[in-house]
Amino acid sequence: MKIAVAIPCYKVTQHVMGVIAAIGPEVFRIYAVDDACPEASGKFIEEHNTDPRVRVLYNPENRGVGGAIVTAYKAAIADGMDIIVKIDGDGQMNPALLPQFVRPLLRKQADYTKGNRFFRPESVADMPPVRLFGNAVLSFLTKLSCGYWNIMDPTNGYTAVRTNVLAELPLDKLERRYFFETDMLFRLNTVRAVVRDIPMDSVYADEESNLKIGKVLPEFLRKHCSRLARRYVYNYLVRDFNVGTVYSLMGTLLVGAGSLFGLVQWIMSNHSNQIASSGTVMLAALPIIIGIQCLIAFVHYDVSNLPTEPLSTTLDDLQVSPLTSFNSDV
Repeated sequence: MKIAVAIPCYKVTQHVMGVIAAIGPEVFRIYAVDDACPEASGKFIEEHNTDPRVRVLYNPENRGVGGAIVTAYKAAIADGMDIIVKIDGDGQMNPALLPQFVRPLLRKQADYTKGNRFFRPESVADMPPVRLFGNAVLSFLTKLSCGYWNIMDPTNGYTAVRTNVLAELPLDKLERRYFFETDMLFRLNTVRAVVRDIPMDSVYADEESNLKIGKVLPEFLRKHCSRLARRYVYNYLVRDFNVGTVYSLMGTLLVGAGSLFGLVQWIMSNHSNQIASSGTVMLAALPIIIGIQCLIAFVHYDVSNLPTEPLSTTLDDLQVSPLTSFNSDV
């Protein structure tokens, strides 16, 4: 299989050549994407590079990290690459870990792998507390909105993916900036791709993050809510109608009906100055209790409804002619 590496380049001239030099011989092609960098990263690489595997791509305008990666993804698909690994050019991702990210894809155990800095307690010892807390919150929100309850560290940008799975995604619709990794997970879930975490340590270089929590938090919450609603509609109403659908609809209906009945009875009791009877209280409480149990059952179903069969395996099988496969079996 042909393995490629994508390196988004924006103000990384101090580190990018060291990153390229550290990429092992198992990689067939290296895409360095100059995302309209003010430091002319692309020209810098062309002037100093001696590795024949490197191909510099240029975005005409700054499209963010997501836009740079999509440019590399499209090039990898067009060039017939089988796997593409994304490594940042700032030196915070160790290229020596690349085989660990690629191995589950080669063994057909996953379609997409990503780094997880939370797997080992020692890995987060040097992580700033604010960043640790923020990543924990984002991980939980991503579990809700994307449906991958088995992963952590959703904003980790060290990833590897099969290109035949990428070809099934609407690459031009992916988020371009800070929400790119989360949106990628959401899109992967819609095609039932298998995602696995790869343990890695956190490394912090001298670059300062441009991500301001107070500024992006409202936008992140809005986008997570949007993905959650879209995932529910698509997975439980459009593509399938299963026991999870029944649990969720019944739970919502019962909680809503019980709450509305209880509110009406409470208002009537206040106007009449009469205490509601125990039967009235039970009529309001019982649907709410049963409804909450149904919603808990729905969450349990959603957690257990993770994709288990890699999509790439199915896509590989479809590339073989059915008649050829039949004749070979006979």
